[in-house]
Amino acid sequence: MPNKEPKKLSYEEASSKLESIIEAMEDGSIPLAELVAQFEEGAKLLKVCQKELKQAELKIQKLDISDETRSDFDAE
Repeated sequence: MPNKEPKKLSYEEASSKLESIIEAMEDGSIPLAELVAQFEEGAKLLKVCQKELKQAELKIQKLDISDETRSDFDAE
């Protein structure tokens, strides 16, 4: 049963839970009603993972830009 206010999961936590859901779904032993609920939860976890990856990518891009700018100044 999903919480109304889920705690903020780290990428690693969300990814791990998503993997568990996928494994259970592939097992084929989950009843249909629970399967639908698990699919919904998996979709939410996937969004969390995608958001965390996007934020990490943006941080890396900012660091690359900062490093390039410093390199330009060092060259002068």
